[in-house]
Amino acid sequence: MDYDVVVVGGSVSGLLAAREVASNGLSTLVLEEDGEIGTPEHCGGLVSINGLKAILGHIPEHIILNRIHTATISALSTSISIDATRQQVVAVDRRLLDKHIAMQASKEGVDIMLMRRVVSFKEGDGSVTINTNRGSVSCKVMIDARGCSVLAGKGRGFLPSAQYEVYMDSSSDNDVKIYIDQDRYPGFFAWIIPNGRGMARMGVAGNGINVNQRLEELVGNYTVLRKIYAPIWVGGVQRPFIQGRGIIRVGDAAGQSKPTTAGGIYTSGMGGVIAGRVVSKAILNNDHGMLQEYERVWLGIFGKEFERMLILRRLFERLDNRAIERILQVMSNYTHIMMEGDFDLHSSVLLKVITSSDLLMLTRALLSNEIRRLIR
Repeated sequence: MDYDVVVVGGSVSGLLAAREVASNGLSTLVLEEDGEIGTPEHCGGLVSINGLKAILGHIPEHIILNRIHTATISALSTSISIDATRQQVVAVDRRLLDKHIAMQASKEGVDIMLMRRVVSFKEGDGSVTINTNRGSVSCKVMIDARGCSVLAGKGRGFLPSAQYEVYMDSSSDNDVKIYIDQDRYPGFFAWIIPNGRGMARMGVAGNGINVNQRLEELVGNYTVLRKIYAPIWVGGVQRPFIQGRGIIRVGDAAGQSKPTTAGGIYTSGMGGVIAGRVVSKAILNNDHGMLQEYERVWLGIFGKEFERMLILRRLFERLDNRAIERILQVMSNYTHIMMEGDFDLHSSVLLKVITSSDLLMLTRALLSNEIRRLIR
């Protein structure tokens, strides 16, 4: 069986790539190893309305679980609250989002095969042969959208994470809660995302921790409805996106999830959209050299943002709880700046807060942190 393009992985970035390719009249197949599109649901599901519009066009209301009004960030005894209404942040149902994109792709003529695990693939003379647990298929270009598992062996950049869907009476509010604790969740944080329907997503991630134990402590007596365990990637962009002459990577497989929060609906989704359009152009012009345009376009939009986020992550990883609390105290006077920022591309607003803050107080906090590291 031959196709113009085969997409390996049926999540957001892969499905969007397939949709774009098929919309240009090219035969397209999506191979998904699980038995359902949208499962397992690894993501916390936070994205802005503008981000959704960029990848979907029209936004179906049924995928939106809740509209987020505030985000509360806590470290030790200090908390700051950021108004998120202007950023139009929403919590989406990832299963329904993935299924909606699959429907868009199907309407464009994409074939979707479930429970098709890719065993191996090999690039030959002008084609790629993909071997699965249920036979083989060949194509002109393969789009690898298998997620961050593709980056296995990269070492630093992976964090274990766990997320539970829980029933909680107070989850009908619109406040996302972030708990920073470098002792309990080193290098990351814990979160509570209200679904607005009597349920919430509670999760933790951190370097070298037992995420099950930490999350059980956070959940306490709340009723757990679903448990999901999966690693997240915070190591930044993994170049090159082009692997060989006719194989490209998109989404988490290319490190397109944000180094600060591991979120990637918008950034990875746009990776799929851009890749699909570039692949179509390359095939229609019979010029695989045009595939290089994909990396240039994505980096032109997100490259500087990801560089900044990676720097902020490296700084965050060095801070202890006392330093983080002091920084939050300084930043509490500048929440009006943060509420104006872009949720999907937030490094610029963080840098604006830093440069607007009392730099002497920030410097003292950072210097005190380094002294404590030195004398341990």
